Amino acid sequence: MTQGRPEANGTQAAVTTTFAGGVAERIGASLAAVDAELDRRYPGDPGTRQPVHTVYVPGDVFAADTVRSWGDQALALLDEHAPDAGSLGAVLGLDDALAEGVHDRVRAKLRREPVEDLRIDFEDGYGNRPDAEEDAAAARAARLVTEAFADGEPSRVPPFLGIRLKCMEAAVRDRGIRTLDIFLTGLMDAGSLPEGLVLTLPKVTYAEQVTAMVRLCEEFEKARDLAPGRIGFEIQIETSQSILGADGRATVARMIDAAEGRATGLHYGTFDYSACCGVSAAHQSLDHPVADHAKAVMQVAAAGTGVRLSDGSTNVLPVGPAEQVHAAWRLHHDLVRRSLARAYYQGWDMHPGHLPTRYAAVYAFYREGYERAAARIAAYAGNAGGSVMDEPATAKALAGYLLRGLDCGALGDDEVAAATGLTRSDLEGFASPRRSALTVSAN
Repeated sequence: MTQGRPEANGTQAAVTTTFAGGVAERIGASLAAVDAELDRRYPGDPGTRQPVHTVYVPGDVFAADTVRSWGDQALALLDEHAPDAGSLGAVLGLDDALAEGVHDRVRAKLRREPVEDLRIDFEDGYGNRPDAEEDAAAARAARLVTEAFADGEPSRVPPFLGIRLKCMEAAVRDRGIRTLDIFLTGLMDAGSLPEGLVLTLPKVTYAEQVTAMVRLCEEFEKARDLAPGRIGFEIQIETSQSILGADGRATVARMIDAAEGRATGLHYGTFDYSACCGVSAAHQSLDHPVADHAKAVMQVAAAGTGVRLSDGSTNVLPVGPAEQVHAAWRLHHDLVRRSLARAYYQGWDMHPGHLPTRYAAVYAFYREGYERAAARIAAYAGNAGGSVMDEPATAKALAGYLLRGLDCGALGDDEVAAATGLTRSDLEGFASPRRSALTVSAN
């Protein structure tokens, strides 16, 4: 068959095709199931804010003033050991211009919103207690979480907050289920489940344990007349079996599938996983080869699914004399920077002294690169060309980079708008896979 195609001078040039009519429709019909499967399994990033860290506090330690207390302790350490931009830059190896902006923003963050995500821990950080004691602690946690979200003041309550229950292994399964029940029931009895609620399922080894968590969520939703799928949860990757199963097959993707759309994150457990692989205590770290392997598997399995990644923590605390604090800060800063460069945009913090270097590393990461990122996406949006030829996938990454910087406070709305000529809504459009696909046609 032939059909017309416009020439530059406006005339029609004949083109010849071979496929018979209806071929495209038949191919489309044959791939309809695959299209639906791609949409279901790989919806892309949800586009919502991801916290830069998670703070873990034992269930019996968490209190109404925990978040403010962590912020105050972090500020006190910063005032004592890096009171100005020059001293912080000297400790962390930041140039003067970068350190100036970072130091001011870190101080403001510690006053305004010192913790972005907090997990009340009923697992390793809490241990095994008499049932009556854990019952009371779970009920207390529900009450405090309800009060915190009702307060809504970011200097006292983080945007994301929840519990880590005990795992689905036989020895502690019933206890974990009961704690989850008491906690969720307490929230519902007080009104509803808060939007920022996060649940963490630790030490997952088999996909069937994830399925069991799904069934628990379903049972609770039915009993309390909640919308199906309302309750999601994070999966902690802390055992070798969560990476490679007994049959020799990769396991993480099966766990995501077993979550039936409820998995919100994959969190790497540094010390449990390292110990499981036989790494000696002195060498257990975020940058050990076994950690890199596990996180690379997590990253590939989660890509495109909307399930987000979190790196683990360091157990080296910034305490003691100045030299020891500075050494711990350098270590933590460098580990956080390393994670960010590898696209692990979240991690764990185990001590208030980790907050200054968490935010310093995060803010430096976004501030040192935002002008170039802004120029590239502005050129892409305006189809202006430049020294780098970016594609829709890169525009998506550039927009995501700037949005993450805005979410955590590293960047300001006005400076990003001035540098890009784009609104936040524009950036969110570029960060959306569907918007990126449309942009190809537009360009």
